[in-house]
Amino acid sequence: MSYQLRREEVLDGDQLKAMLEESPARAAQAILIAAREGVLDAQALLGQILLDGRGIEQDQPLAVRWFGIAAKGGHLMARNMLGRCHEHGWGCTADASAAAGHYRLAADQGLDWAMYNFANLLATGRGVVEDQAQALGLYRRAAESGHAKSMNLLGRYLEEGRVCPADPHAARDWYRRSALGGDFRGQFSYASLLADEGLVEEALGWLHKALAGGNINFLRVSSESLPGARHPEIRAMAQAYRQRLVELTRNLI
Repeated sequence: MSYQLRREEVLDGDQLKAMLEESPARAAQAILIAAREGVLDAQALLGQILLDGRGIEQDQPLAVRWFGIAAKGGHLMARNMLGRCHEHGWGCTADASAAAGHYRLAADQGLDWAMYNFANLLATGRGVVEDQAQALGLYRRAAESGHAKSMNLLGRYLEEGRVCPADPHAARDWYRRSALGGDFRGQFSYASLLADEGLVEEALGWLHKALAGGNINFLRVSSESLPGARHPEIRAMAQAYRQRLVELTRNLI
């Protein structure tokens, strides 16, 4: 017989997240109770587990509804997730313009993930007029607040001198900080610079970290670029990237 939580056992967001790691099904029940009692973190978590189907039957349209409830209550990550749902068509019709609106609202209130996501739309002109300068400003704000993925993209702007003066030293530092922060693209960017500097062993270490954490799109692009590397040890990594790509792709079938 499953454990039934009473209504008075309403847990806060941190308690629910900890329970989710230990027992997703039991956590889902507790999250639902807390969400119905108006706990904003629980409402956002309920949206997330419904989106992912973690501990509960996947229901993406219902996830959008709960993200909307939490966002209306002022939960910034829920607002950001509404943007993600509209950007990718998860549980709703894909609408990059609507996504941009949600990202902008959360970014204006200081959420680093929303700054990053809104900057991505601005950089590519999806749902908004392309604005590289504004994108750079958002990446910089997010990076300075500790967002590892934004650190990598800020490094790229600085390396290429895109809508800003080129600054290879600053670019290297942001790539390094992104790599240390755990972003697989930052790890790959930093490894590329290290290889160019002749620090091949150190570069290989970061390439292995990027390999372990990379997603399908990253692995596909990286496996195509590695064969052109100057050092044979770096070129040899292409096979490992291709193999990992095959494994991940197979898991989707």
